[in-house]
Amino acid sequence: MKLSLGPLLYYWPRTKVLEFYAAIAEAPVDTVYLGEVVCSRRHELSFEDWLDIAALLQAHGKEAVLSAQALVEGAGDLKLVRRVVDNGRLRVEANDMGAVRLLTGQPGWVAGPHLNVYNPETLALMAELGATRWVAPVEVSRALLEGVLGARPAGLECELFAWGRLPLAFSARCFTARRFNLQKESCEYRCLGYPDGMALDTREGEAFLTLNGVQTQSARVYNLIGEITSLREAGVDVLRLSPQSQGTVEALRAWRAACDGALTPEPERENCCDGFWHGRPGLEQGIVEAGRGP
Repeated sequence: MKLSLGPLLYYWPRTKVLEFYAAIAEAPVDTVYLGEVVCSRRHELSFEDWLDIAALLQAHGKEAVLSAQALVEGAGDLKLVRRVVDNGRLRVEANDMGAVRLLTGQPGWVAGPHLNVYNPETLALMAELGATRWVAPVEVSRALLEGVLGARPAGLECELFAWGRLPLAFSARCFTARRFNLQKESCEYRCLGYPDGMALDTREGEAFLTLNGVQTQSARVYNLIGEITSLREAGVDVLRLSPQSQGTVEALRAWRAACDGALTPEPERENCCDGFWHGRPGLEQGIVEAGRGP
């Protein structure tokens, strides 16, 4: 199975981003998704910087893909999506139907996880429009995935989010700015202070969600490393890991070894979850724990 590294979902200083991808260039990963998916106000890197990073990764034998923004709110966002689509050098991941429309007829693009593809008919439409890889929605279960792939179009790869904080939703409101009583347009770039997002707990002190600007994520890290056999049996071709501020390269190495059969992975229990894959509440971890059967 192939490994991919999804787009960077957090806002990091420019130096940290460049150092991170220099390390990724040496890591055991096949495909790396680049670009700003969450918020167009994040300007530490320019569009040209992302192209330079892509060139570095390609020089190390990686496939580089440009990801388009998931929530397009105005003319400025649309302009950036058009620039991604028309880059002329790299494969593109579409994360909203506007990008799909712009990519229609161009072969080889990626149908991203935010397109809400939940049935074989919609998947067939994506393939008809030119997609050659589909990234399943993050909340799909094994049963749902197998149902969608039952009539998979020829030549279409399936990619699945397998490690990282789950990107659950987007909003026009910036929750990080709101936390500091700031407007979205004058947010003071507070996301820079939260390299893995801002933790949100319940009143009882239990981890609930992670706030990442306009994006809401899971509090726990989704981790399917103990499910590699079932992932392969379900028809997954590519496993996506999501960048985190610590441990991403080490995670890629562990996943590569597990996929190659070099070790028998044991799923991590602390601060992790895997419920969606089993058709259970997403925050659950270990479907056989506490007397829960399949």
